[in-house]
Amino acid sequence: MKYKLVTTTKRRDLIDKGDEIVIDVWPEFMLHDAVANEWFFELYEKFPEFQYWLLDGEEIVGIGNSIPLSWEDKLENLPEEGWDWALEKGFKDKDKNLKTNLICALSITINPKYQGKGISTEMIRSMVQIGRKHKLESLIIPVRPTLKKDYPLVDIRKYITWKRDDGQLFDPWLRVHEKLSGKIIKVCSKAMKISGTISDWENWTEMKFPEKGKYIIPGALKPVEFDIKKDVGIYIEPNVWVEHKL
Repeated sequence: MKYKLVTTTKRRDLIDKGDEIVIDVWPEFMLHDAVANEWFFELYEKFPEFQYWLLDGEEIVGIGNSIPLSWEDKLENLPEEGWDWALEKGFKDKDKNLKTNLICALSITINPKYQGKGISTEMIRSMVQIGRKHKLESLIIPVRPTLKKDYPLVDIRKYITWKRDDGQLFDPWLRVHEKLSGKIIKVCSKAMKISGTISDWENWTEMKFPEKGKYIIPGALKPVEFDIKKDVGIYIEPNVWVEHKL
């Protein structure tokens, strides 16, 4: 089936509908990254041509968010702060009027009705298409490996080396990138920082945290650390930098 690619420049009316899908799909705690809260919704105003949807008629199949960046160093030196760094840097680059050479993926969300139908591949191809249209060199992505949440105690550096019996990467999201000739650059171990009070985390997760320590949270890629005396829980999410040449 052929899906239609549209950006915010043509269809601002899809923003709210897309946000409803994002809220349904992502774990609640993932919607409380401080950098995202400051910058993310400005993407539709400042970078409308880099925010897009795939449509099946008028139904949203997938939502994609990205941002152009200026980067003069080797990609091997991309920062550990991954996602948070990229979002903030994109806005600062624009304020400085810097010439951009990369497009960085920030989010790809698939409508649950269309999951398992190869839409993630189409979403990456659409992002590549947008990057080429703007004459950028590479698409970089701080990838959130899909099944890492099932193995929160395994170091992500080890996890990304796991292979299936057929020799392909174990993680299905990394495998999609592999099939599209994406290259793993390195882990970015501090890609997102989500901090909240004990009450915040209890509301986000419907769990209790009676003692100080590390807790495994459904949907988190590694344990979340809680300090009861300081009334804080901190989650530092690891991702994986992947490059697609444009």
